[in-house]
Amino acid sequence: MAKGKSSKGGIVFSTNPDYMSARQDSHFQPTVPPQQQNLRIHLDRLKGNKLATRIAGFTGSDDDLKDLGKTLKSQCGVGGTAKDGIIILQGDVRPKAEAYLTANGYKHKRSGG
Repeated sequence: MAKGKSSKGGIVFSTNPDYMSARQDSHFQPTVPPQQQNLRIHLDRLKGNKLATRIAGFTGSDDDLKDLGKTLKSQCGVGGTAKDGIIILQGDVRPKAEAYLTANGYKHKRSGG
């Protein structure tokens, strides 16, 4: 990248309060209600023979995904991450995650072996 160039297509600053770059606009998705979510719960084996619970299929904004991930991590008592429509929780916490999702009206299903 040349010195002084922005990765936003040359726009460095805008005084328009309603301005939204094309990059921000393309990532915005409205969050569907929990009853219309179609979540899949997987058990993955990671490097070092460690287990991780992966919850995929979330449709909505990144902020709502991170909020759900934070709540699930707290409810299950584990660490993890939430990005790109996927929530990864450390360990095999499928029963706890399913209990929380069911209690809050999320539509979900176990997938994989």
